[in-house]
Amino acid sequence: MVGTEIPAQNGASTPQDRRFGTLAVHAGAPHDPTTGAVIAPISLSTTFAQTSVGNPVGLYEYTRSSNPNRDHFEQAIAALEHAKYALAFSSGSATTAVILQSLAAGSHVVSVSDVYGGTHRYFTKVASAHGVHVTFSPCIELDVEELIRPNETKLVWIESPSNPTLGLVDIEKIAAVAHRHGILVVVDNTFLSPYVQNPLDHGADIVVHSVTKYINGHSDVLMGVAAFSSDSLKERLGFLQNAIGAVPSPFDCWLAHRGLKTLHLRAREATTNATAVAKALEASPHVISVNYPGIDSHPHRAIAIKQHRQGMGGGMLSFRIKGGQEAAHLFCKHTKVFTLAESLGGVESLCEVPSSMTHAGIPKDQREAAGVFDDLVRMSCGVEDAEDLLADTLQALEKAVAATKVGNGTA
Repeated sequence: MVGTEIPAQNGASTPQDRRFGTLAVHAGAPHDPTTGAVIAPISLSTTFAQTSVGNPVGLYEYTRSSNPNRDHFEQAIAALEHAKYALAFSSGSATTAVILQSLAAGSHVVSVSDVYGGTHRYFTKVASAHGVHVTFSPCIELDVEELIRPNETKLVWIESPSNPTLGLVDIEKIAAVAHRHGILVVVDNTFLSPYVQNPLDHGADIVVHSVTKYINGHSDVLMGVAAFSSDSLKERLGFLQNAIGAVPSPFDCWLAHRGLKTLHLRAREATTNATAVAKALEASPHVISVNYPGIDSHPHRAIAIKQHRQGMGGGMLSFRIKGGQEAAHLFCKHTKVFTLAESLGGVESLCEVPSSMTHAGIPKDQREAAGVFDDLVRMSCGVEDAEDLLADTLQALEKAVAATKVGNGTA
């Protein structure tokens, strides 16, 4: 079903020429041929009638294998990630699991060190149990050639930006090395979304997302997706999608597809807000350092300009606060607009302390080697007014640092 075209009318551009916003609204969204409905109905049926044995009425037999709403969503993601195919899964973690499950026992993976805690958990606790081993590198662009094991290494796994220190990786550079050895490159694009970055355009073989985040954008769907253009990957990953059965419900697909239609608007506003907050934090005497690829002080700013749409930084940032872990916890306690919660990419702004929350399962020495210190705060900027986010950030910063100084007897 992926690749359904939108008919051009009155001399309009072809689907391949259309820009992101137009594709976001129209890709995978044909008008209902029976009713003319502009928005597709939700197909909740788990099974579909057959006219005779082995001859279904339409394209569908059983919803685990395929469903109209899932097809529509997958078509839209494929279009926006410049891919031939997309496959949706029940969560971002399930997407990771299926890709790793596609590797034979004895396979080796090279990964950036600074990855989402759930990805690190899967790599170290689950993948290893079925014979797939992962080597983590804090400097993958420098180390990747040396870390490749001939005839064993099958994947290079990248997060760019990484979670939660917002480090960037030159995808094209990594892909050139990996492809010389016949190795696939996977990029987790969750932090930026297809609007800000398209990893396949830079040489990646698979791009993955936690749809829960920016793509859905409303903190009410748990879902994942992988996009790619290889026919062999479609056969292999599509088989596992059906065989393992970690698929999203039709209703979640419908919700995620609806959220996708406003992705470009939300991503732009989130970037505007995060840029304002990052600059304010950078100017504050209460802050040790700021991690945000949209400002010139970021060490990988040149990569952002090369890989991101208009050099955008996205809606995610992190910073180290003076006063240690106590100050980090107090900052999140004192925010009024930012909600203390895990996750990211929704219309509402969130903050959290990775060392105590999303990345708590990673040993401290490994966390700190990747830059995840106890005083690091991660922020997901939503689409509220920038002035309110700035005021909230600065008042929470003042209260947190002041309380820490009093507690230490330095007031």
